[in-house]
Amino acid sequence: MPVLNAYLNFPGNSEEAFKFYRSVFGGEFSSLQRFKDTPEAGRVPDSAKEMLMHIALPVGNGNKLTWGNNFHLSVEADSKEQAKKFFDKLSEGAKVTQPLQDTFWGSYFGMLTDRFGIQWMIGHTKRS
Repeated sequence: MPVLNAYLNFPGNSEEAFKFYRSVFGGEFSSLQRFKDTPEAGRVPDSAKEMLMHIALPVGNGNKLTWGNNFHLSVEADSKEQAKKFFDKLSEGAKVTQPLQDTFWGSYFGMLTDRFGIQWMIGHTKRS
């Protein structure tokens, strides 16, 4: 069964926001990556190197936090084939912002805004 997650974006204060959410809901970050830790770090301005590229805070059996309209729905598919199926169907009449492809962080991943204006991130991460 695929997992649906809310993906929140903030104007430079993501870490503060997620520390606050962790203080409210408890739990631990299951993932935290800074821009300085990516293969593209040399192209990142010094002012952005410590900023978060990705952070995950599992909350209960699902992540239902939203703030305004600055969010993506993130679907972690069971397989590359399932990710492609979801991406292809959502792409109908959509604006693809990142084609579905293998990424440096080990996921098969793509992003789009569907014909209804909803932003999606579709991915599959191979598990060992």
